[in-house]
Amino acid sequence: MTGIDDTPPAWDERTQLTTFLDYARGTARAKCKGVSAEDACKALLPSSPLMTMSGLINHLRWVEYYWFQVVFLGEADEGPWTDEDPDREMRVAVDFPLSQLLDEYAEQSARHRELVAGQALDAKAERAVRDGLHVDLRWILLHLTEETARHNGHLDILRELLDGTTS
Repeated sequence: MTGIDDTPPAWDERTQLTTFLDYARGTARAKCKGVSAEDACKALLPSSPLMTMSGLINHLRWVEYYWFQVVFLGEADEGPWTDEDPDREMRVAVDFPLSQLLDEYAEQSARHRELVAGQALDAKAERAVRDGLHVDLRWILLHLTEETARHNGHLDILRELLDGTTS
């Protein structure tokens, strides 16, 4: 995965947290390099019919939107999901070119990078997540790193099943 580095340029907490999230984001994008439009829409795991390369990238894009914009900033939730279809972001992803989904994910990641740079890590989210708990920005960064890294494992599996690529 040339060009992706998890070594932070500085050793303060913010730089370490954002470097690892950027590393996980970059890894997700790298896993998609060279995947055809047709292959990006293939669901290869019978027990997970929504798990496609496109679906995972779209999910990562919308998960960041939800945590940064809806939970942290308190904006209205305009995500693609509905009560009837809570996984809709994964379902509709196959209707868009993977390149478009990757571009949207990169653009949104850049906006979120700017948001994080202007906020204290201890800043509390506007919305509670459960039991009245208002998580802080630090927790959101850690959670998104975990979420992205977990789905990178799924992207690894799909990529290997698609064309044998294991790096």
